[in-house]
Amino acid sequence: MSYLSDVYERFQRTNKNETEFCQAAKEVLDSLDILFQKENKYQKNAILERIVEPERLITFRVAWFDDAGKIQVNRGFRVQFNSTLGPYKGGLRFHPSVSASIIKFLGFEQIFKNALTGLPIGGAKGGSDFDPKGKSDAEIMRFCQAFMSELYRHIGACIDVPAGDIGVGGREIGYLYGQYKRLTGLYEGVLTGKKLLWGGSLARTEATGYGSVYFAQNMLKDRYQDFEGKTAVVSGAGNVAIYTIEKLQQLGAKAVTCSDSRGFIYDEQGIDLATLKELKETGTNQSLEDYLQKRPHAKYTAVKDYREGRNEVWSVPCDIAFPSATQNELNQEDAKELLKNGCTLISEGANMPSTPEAVDVFLDAGIMYGPGKAANAGGVAVSQLEMAQNASMLSWSFDEVDNKLKEIMANIYQQAASTAEEFDKKHNLVVGANIAAFRKVGDAMIEQGVY
Repeated sequence: MSYLSDVYERFQRTNKNETEFCQAAKEVLDSLDILFQKENKYQKNAILERIVEPERLITFRVAWFDDAGKIQVNRGFRVQFNSTLGPYKGGLRFHPSVSASIIKFLGFEQIFKNALTGLPIGGAKGGSDFDPKGKSDAEIMRFCQAFMSELYRHIGACIDVPAGDIGVGGREIGYLYGQYKRLTGLYEGVLTGKKLLWGGSLARTEATGYGSVYFAQNMLKDRYQDFEGKTAVVSGAGNVAIYTIEKLQQLGAKAVTCSDSRGFIYDEQGIDLATLKELKETGTNQSLEDYLQKRPHAKYTAVKDYREGRNEVWSVPCDIAFPSATQNELNQEDAKELLKNGCTLISEGANMPSTPEAVDVFLDAGIMYGPGKAANAGGVAVSQLEMAQNASMLSWSFDEVDNKLKEIMANIYQQAASTAEEFDKKHNLVVGANIAAFRKVGDAMIEQGVY
């Protein structure tokens, strides 16, 4: 049995019920075989054994009162996975699917994503199985205050800086920040994704979506192409999807789909961004079916009408695709259908949105494929830029932040592409991104000794 197989077998035994975490770890370990054949310092220093084990996992009870005065109880998590390159950094997710496995997979991915940005941040993630949908503002505020009443003990501007994720936007960050100040008396950059009035950064809302498009732009440029005239399919209807669509339109592509948990829209003329923002950014979280009121020519398909086990977004003919909703939303059959319909580029705006079997389909076909840990790093990059602005008590213009973001995404692409080529895996950005990120973290861990 090889060293990598032995490490993964032991890892699997320890984490056997954590499917998503095991999937994320295997994807990274599979990429590292060629590195370990070339260099033995990582094995000698047990970097692999150390990097797959979180520095700490914090699990806690969150008890709060609903509007009827009834006590509700949820579970909270924070995984502080690796602080080798800087303070822990990663979002908070409020969603019923949140579990230890989900949080550990996201935190593990965050180590490598953050390393690729070139910025001084470590990897972390957190959240709760609390569902903000259908809750009043007062209920969300009480939940956030209860959640922060435990979390505040473990975070700080130079310790751990959470951000938003699914279910955690500017409103939730505001309630969390207010409680942190109340408990600590500190006004510091301990959370990112803040509103502009009190320390937020311009372009933070747009960053993940814009970043995934900038990453795709670099992939296209390497093959002497651009976005002009291309048709794009996008999943999701949150910030990532909305600003992916916006940037695609600005660069000459036509995005024709968006989706949420209830269904998806196909607008052959191109998604009307103003209508989408009206439905999803006003706080009402209306169904995408309401899009038809202003765009009656568009087609709406409800989730119950999807083919079993499939996401109908990926059946729409396109040139390029941007999975921007959630993990494992794109499976092997979806991947085959995308290729059959002419898709030549995938850029992942979500975390691990393609199953391993789908990734194999893309890589075997030799199309342009940008894995999430590289393509969606724009959000955390601008979060770190928000930390920098907070630390210096300055506020940068939208263009300043956007230009820095564009440069960071180009650098991430170049790192992944050049590393892939170094190991004779040209255009395999999965291998390139994983090895480039692992080297950065591994080398720093060796230099810092055993801890």
